[in-house]
Amino acid sequence: MLSVEVLHEEIEPIGEQLEALIVRCLQEAAEREEVSGEVVVTLVNNERIHELNREYRNVDRPTDVLSFAMNEAGEGEMDIFIDEEELDQFPNMLGDIIISLPKAEEQARDYGHSLERELGFLAVHGFLHLLGYDHQTEQEEKEMFSRQEEVLQKIGLTR
Repeated sequence: MLSVEVLHEEIEPIGEQLEALIVRCLQEAAEREEVSGEVVVTLVNNERIHELNREYRNVDRPTDVLSFAMNEAGEGEMDIFIDEEELDQFPNMLGDIIISLPKAEEQARDYGHSLERELGFLAVHGFLHLLGYDHQTEQEEKEMFSRQEEVLQKIGLTR
């Protein structure tokens, strides 16, 4: 089972229904990937995600979603390491997913689908990055995006 905590940083809370949807999407993705653990999703404004994107990826613009995997530091990722003594406090922390709510709203309008669909997509996309999926090559993109679509279809978040 996946435990998900949804936080809001410098934005108005999105409401229980949208939070529950994010949790449901992530739990479905975790079930399909056969993983369990804990994930923290933080919803932020464009200024905050811009700052994080610049600091950890050297990209000077806002983005829609960032993922920071626990105990893993790759290029452009935030170093989150836990001392062995602290490990029992976070036995299976997978990492953090940061989503820009204004960017999600903008993209939902641009793509002509609901905010629910966009938030679900971004949450699952970020989660798969935590698990090591990427979309740098055409094959990687095909695999990652098909996994995302399977989860969203199961939840009923179609385009």
